[in-house]
Amino acid sequence: MTGLWIAVAVLAAATVFGLVRRRRDGVLRAQRGSGDAVADTLGPDELGAELGEKATLLQFSSAFCAPCRATRRVLGEVAEMVDGVAHVELDAESHLDLVRRLNVIRTPTVLVLDGAGRVVRRAAGAPRKPEVIAALGEAIR
Repeated sequence: MTGLWIAVAVLAAATVFGLVRRRRDGVLRAQRGSGDAVADTLGPDELGAELGEKATLLQFSSAFCAPCRATRRVLGEVAEMVDGVAHVELDAESHLDLVRRLNVIRTPTVLVLDGAGRVVRRAAGAPRKPEVIAALGEAIR
């Protein structure tokens, strides 16, 4: 009988975890200030690509990440729709120093940078197109 209660408790905990993760996955949140403005600003030298004139959509991906492919498509479409916006995709494994510095825990992770390269929004998981467009509105202001 005790084993049944343990199984029920584990299933309940897993369900709660799954629901919370599903709700938070891919949501672009405002970047919390770390107190160090330099740590949250990225330049072309670090990215290996030019920043967008107005904003940059920075995507950290990995080789076998299925959601990364969907994210690449969404961010590419948004970058084509909005003038002055660039999409830069980095392989997380090849940029471990940047991954550690920016606390990238999983792929895809998307950072929205303003025209100066400051991180204004971030999402862990695949964001939806309307959320990316809305986040760009804040970055372009």
